[in-house]
Amino acid sequence: MVRSNERMSARVAAVEGLLAYAASKSRWSRRALESAHRAIVISSELAAADPAAHTGLLVRSLRTAARLLLARNRAAEALPLAQEAVALARRVGEGHLIQALACLSAALAAEGRHAEAKAALAEADLLA
Repeated sequence: MVRSNERMSARVAAVEGLLAYAASKSRWSRRALESAHRAIVISSELAAADPAAHTGLLVRSLRTAARLLLARNRAAEALPLAQEAVALARRVGEGHLIQALACLSAALAAEGRHAEAKAALAEADLLA
């Protein structure tokens, strides 16, 4: 059990490192997006093993990738990630949900879906 916890902690640290790396790079860096996608894969596995402990990390990974895609004007690719982040964040808690809704709003606005973007922001405002 101790070895399993150590392995889990190492994987969480790996995701944290990938997210930090992605955030530190230019929006045009190919490696930033690769790091964010790798963080999604690992955090998905962690969340599957222990949803209560790791779903929030998966939400952050999805948001990071969505924001990188939005910065590259790739809203169509960012939108499903932002939508998944919101769906998962609804189970995790308000802090994660507020941030996920803001990300979703940005993706919807970038897609020209302004009424839906406004609704997402309004929901976030109600929670804040």
